[in-house]
Amino acid sequence: MRSRPSRLGSRLRVLPRAAWQRATTLGKRTRPSAPARILVAHHLLLGDTLMLTPLLAKLRERHPGAEIVMTTPRAIAPLYQRSPYGVRALPYDPRDARTLERFDAARGYDLALVPGDNRFSWLAAALGARWIVAFGGDRPAHKSWPADELRAYPDVPAAWGDMVAGLVDGPPPRPYRPEDWPDPEHAPFDAPAAPYAVLHVGASTPLKAWEREQWRALAADVAARGLAVVWSGGRGEEAEVAAIDPGHRHASVAGKLDLPQMWHLVKRTRLLVCPDTGIAHLGRIANAPTVTLFGPGSAVICGAGEFWRASPYRAVTVDPFPCRDQRVLFKREIAWVRRCGRSTAECPAPKCMHAIGLDAVTAAIDELGVRP
Repeated sequence: MRSRPSRLGSRLRVLPRAAWQRATTLGKRTRPSAPARILVAHHLLLGDTLMLTPLLAKLRERHPGAEIVMTTPRAIAPLYQRSPYGVRALPYDPRDARTLERFDAARGYDLALVPGDNRFSWLAAALGARWIVAFGGDRPAHKSWPADELRAYPDVPAAWGDMVAGLVDGPPPRPYRPEDWPDPEHAPFDAPAAPYAVLHVGASTPLKAWEREQWRALAADVAARGLAVVWSGGRGEEAEVAAIDPGHRHASVAGKLDLPQMWHLVKRTRLLVCPDTGIAHLGRIANAPTVTLFGPGSAVICGAGEFWRASPYRAVTVDPFPCRDQRVLFKREIAWVRRCGRSTAECPAPKCMHAIGLDAVTAAIDELGVRP
């Protein structure tokens, strides 16, 4: 009988190995000047993973001949199948010790970078990384013990993608170019034939959901522009699309597409409108004209920043908003941060999303110059 995935089993393999690696190299570790093998260790959600792209671009520019490996959640790994920036993505699940087996043949790194949760510095150490760089300030402190170098977040507002590129010395990478990321292979699906717009209504939390009547009004506006409307949402969000469009006036792909298929749907769209969620970042990677609605999230931190400054993208938000007042990012207290990570128990209705009007969204569409 096959055993079930276990976070404890994974930790029992990672922690002792990491402790042994650190102990046996104590006093011998030095920062590499020309790393031949580089690891980026994380287990982030889709949007955060895609926001690592400036870091990958900078690593490739600074170390053109290096082997770059990145741990990636299983569902996201297919987006990296054609190795953007020459990066090899290895699927990893910290709840499943079996996913560590594929790393046993890829041990021994000159440099490891930990862009998010510092508990993955232990994974980097277990995989034989000789120098580990992470951001300081993570809590509790023992998560950062294996790190050799802790860097500070910038003291001025910036996009997180630009921030993580700061884990590597040197000038910022050149701005994003769509040709740097080859299209992933995908299974066939029924794509719309007419010029279309994707309205992605799903979000990681109900507190990022826009009001249903606003989506209906936006669909009517988009249709009046001569574009077919395609509703979108993740698995389990089919009911929300049905509630927005009970008469099935428009096509829906909610719950039907995997990420490579979603990439190709988004790449060919004339317009993508969605809340601040992973699909918004997929839109930037696929270079689709994208309008992102920001409620509790920060349009600065999750925005285009410098790396995507030339992308066809607009953020719509009401800023400042009184209760977007928390200063925590990945458990670090940062003075300039203004975001909200409250739960539905703390905030029963997302006033910040309700404050976004249709006029602001259609104005952003106009700015992008969307045409049939």
